[in-house]
Amino acid sequence: MTELSPIALGFLGSLAAGLLTAVGAIPVLFGRVPSRATRDMALGFAAGVMLAASFFSLIIPALDAAEPMFESGAMPALIVCISILFGMGAVALMNERLPHEHFKTGREGPEAASLRRVWLFIIAITIHNFPEGLAVGVGFGADGLSGGLPLAIGIGLQNAPEGLAVAVSLLGEGYPKFRAWGIAALTGLVEPIGGLLGAGIITVSQPLLPWGLAFAAGAMLYVISHEIIPETHRSGHQNRATLGLAVGLVLMLFLDVWLG
Repeated sequence: MTELSPIALGFLGSLAAGLLTAVGAIPVLFGRVPSRATRDMALGFAAGVMLAASFFSLIIPALDAAEPMFESGAMPALIVCISILFGMGAVALMNERLPHEHFKTGREGPEAASLRRVWLFIIAITIHNFPEGLAVGVGFGADGLSGGLPLAIGIGLQNAPEGLAVAVSLLGEGYPKFRAWGIAALTGLVEPIGGLLGAGIITVSQPLLPWGLAFAAGAMLYVISHEIIPETHRSGHQNRATLGLAVGLVLMLFLDVWLG
């Protein structure tokens, strides 16, 4: 696998991470749906993994990549700060411009009465998952297997509870269990598209490396703040969600140090 190009690694790594969305949703096929408190703790775990990955696998490497390019001590930090804000702004713009619907807060974005509700759900999860695939691809494009593997494992781990959350929510909307699982599985397949894009851009132009790493981090930070954490605190299970976040954060930190 180490003989593969960074672009191929980025695609395959993000594909594997995306497929764990389907794995996480499997319990709905057998009628075994965890309690809301357990699901919120699992989503908190996902937030912790993404938070650690944003800093330890993306932001710190972005600073390391920017430092040799400039003599000024402030310029690397400025580049990374601007790129983080660009990444957050890009996902915020997608969130604003694309019609979509959240499971709890309802419809957002432009009016889209002609779209069936299931497609509004799919668009919402696509907005969520694309930055994750982008981050995995950027990791592989930046430093090959050692740069992308911790991210792929971490994102894959947090995709499993997300897949379950999507499938359970669709069951609540009246969808049959196999269709709910299938839709949840399909939402993960946007990640290899982001992975291919991220790895390709970084591989083609190395000067874009610090920008790409920090941009991917900003995109994930927006998803954490705007989507995952509010969802885990909405039903009064914030203590369990915070415990899950802490476990996810330290696990991702361990994986990044061990595998990176």
